[in-house]
Amino acid sequence: MSLLDELNIRRMAEGASVSIYVRDNCIAAVGETQGSTGLMTEQGLAYLVWRDGQAFLANKSGEIPATAEQVETIQKFSRDLATALNK
Repeated sequence: MSLLDELNIRRMAEGASVSIYVRDNCIAAVGETQGSTGLMTEQGLAYLVWRDGQAFLANKSGEIPATAEQVETIQKFSRDLATALNK
């Protein structure tokens, strides 16, 4: 069993330069480096952004404040994926 499996992270797609990894409602694109991690919301894929120390989920529809739980979910997924991929 790989570390990805142990961390419940799945590779959903693999292209020539980018692979897509998911766990629950988190998603990340990884190429030479780990890209941004997003969270699937009712409005679609949203990325964690910071403005003046405040966390937001941003997507094509705009930005909404992120909850502490959403921030922790995204950050934990990013850390776990980086650990599993040694990035």
